[in-house]
Amino acid sequence: MKFSVEKTSSEFNARAGILDLPHGQVLTPVFMPVGTNSTVKTLTMEQLEGTNCQIILANAYHLFLRPGPDLIESAGGLHKWSNWKKPILTDSGGFQIFSHGRLGKSKIIDEGVYFKNPWSGKEHFISPEDAITIQNKLGADIIMAFDDCTHFPSTPENLEISLNRTHDWAIRSLKAHKKKDLQSLFLIIQGGTNEILRQKSIEFISNLNPEGIAVGGVSVGEPKEDIYRITAYTLNKLSENKPRYLMGVGTPEDLIFGILSGADMFDCVMPTRIARHGTFYTNEGRKIIKNAEFTNDFSALAENCKCYSCTNHTKAYIRHLFKANEPTGPALLSIHNIYFLVNLVSQIRQSILNNTLSEFLKNFPLTPHEMIKRFLQKPAEVTLQ
Repeated sequence: MKFSVEKTSSEFNARAGILDLPHGQVLTPVFMPVGTNSTVKTLTMEQLEGTNCQIILANAYHLFLRPGPDLIESAGGLHKWSNWKKPILTDSGGFQIFSHGRLGKSKIIDEGVYFKNPWSGKEHFISPEDAITIQNKLGADIIMAFDDCTHFPSTPENLEISLNRTHDWAIRSLKAHKKKDLQSLFLIIQGGTNEILRQKSIEFISNLNPEGIAVGGVSVGEPKEDIYRITAYTLNKLSENKPRYLMGVGTPEDLIFGILSGADMFDCVMPTRIARHGTFYTNEGRKIIKNAEFTNDFSALAENCKCYSCTNHTKAYIRHLFKANEPTGPALLSIHNIYFLVNLVSQIRQSILNNTLSEFLKNFPLTPHEMIKRFLQKPAEVTLQ
């Protein structure tokens, strides 16, 4: 993997970069749609390609349970298995283990994690070494270290125990990685919303000199103000020479804030999840296609949008598909929502290169979150608050 920064904004921490990976070049900042089970829900790879998506995320935890990493490896790895020819990133499964923990279905110890298969009830154990071996077999361009994603709220004592475990697992993940020439391993910073622990994690993970650094634990139920505060604080202290991955972030306002704070990579299930329930993005905010106001609306989902859905279908037609329970409806909204976020990030990238980022932000119709306004006005102060 090679990463270079083309340009950094003179006003904000935003930057435009280039990430060269075995399966292609990725222009950053970049939004990565989530294809948990080696597919983005409701879409074919051809449809996904049409959204201008550059890289997708798959989940090692889910693929470990079914169909299994050995089968995917025998098929030639995730790219041949799914016929996605561009780069892929795999998440180690730490967040999924965290989610099961909230339901009492997993047990975390220093050696690794015990958890039950949600479909069969069978108990499994995954160590950091296992998580890396699984990802080595899957063959993604970028793989993630196994980490202990903490709950919110947590006591300072539990946060520190979890953080020390994440750091230990980072070392074990590095040692277990067997395909360094083919796959880049990113390590994850944790620490909750505690700045002291975040600083400790920044220093520890940075000293391990990983190829990329991810910021985890900022989408596990914290108040928006705390998410923005700790995100800006953490990103402001990371190396300028490595890609920075803000995990689990994907609403338009959060993408804008993350980019202004200096993040390069983002992923989120949000665009396809809300699409399946009838919600779509516009420059004026989210709208619900099932609402009666769209019954006779023969315009596109969003003005000036060039996605397949907007150039071929109307709100009235897509609303009819939802009312008739046709699966094409969620697929069309998924195409639109992914394209909307990919295009938003692409426009911001171009504005960084053109020195027009402030103008873009002023003209973007969505009212930004109050924390974004504060950041735009006093970025240095916000990173320290």
